[in-house]
Amino acid sequence: MQYVSSFLVGTHVILGTIAVLAGAVALSMKKGGLSHIKGGQLFTLSMGASSLIGAILGLVKFEELYITFHGGVLGVTLIASSVLTLRSKSARLSGWALVVAVVNFLNFISLLGAGGYAMSLPEGMLAGFYAEDYFFLSMMAGVAAIGDFRMMLRKSFPYKNRIARHLWRMCLGFFIAAGSAFTGPGMKAFPVSVQESGILSLPELIIFILMLYWLVRTLMRKPKNAAGEAA
Repeated sequence: MQYVSSFLVGTHVILGTIAVLAGAVALSMKKGGLSHIKGGQLFTLSMGASSLIGAILGLVKFEELYITFHGGVLGVTLIASSVLTLRSKSARLSGWALVVAVVNFLNFISLLGAGGYAMSLPEGMLAGFYAEDYFFLSMMAGVAAIGDFRMMLRKSFPYKNRIARHLWRMCLGFFIAAGSAFTGPGMKAFPVSVQESGILSLPELIIFILMLYWLVRTLMRKPKNAAGEAA
């Protein structure tokens, strides 16, 4: 079991690193360009696989990495819903979107429970993480779940809204990957002086700012005609 756990941890770290690098390429390149598409495809595969392994690790190493289970589930659902959104050409999403929505909602409820339980413990920590960490993830899972159910009730699915939904979910997945690498478990790989400097928080801040920038550009863009959308 120890060898399996070590293999999973190593694979998770390698895939997470690839996801961070690929996400940086996809987010910084011209949208719709070849570099953006290839970077996005690599990010989707590596982030999805890394999140899935992270979820497994959270169960295998419960006492150390339980929160990784919830973070992994959230990462998988964000990537899945983003891809489903981009590929959807109709006003309604497929049945798989309902599955993603339900998983997000259950993850949200579970994280709230974990955070509440952590608060009841003497140190306010559960499996090495503070209650605030669980509540922060629960907020993201809750926002994603609300967006999932809201999308199913919509009667129309405009092109720019579809792109915006794809964008913020990919960016949130990127945010989670960067957080895991720089301010989460991956932080231990850096010297103590670097950990205490606060510089490791910069990647997450940059991702958040770039996400807002591209969301504004996408939502403020004038609607395209059918030919423009197809292109």
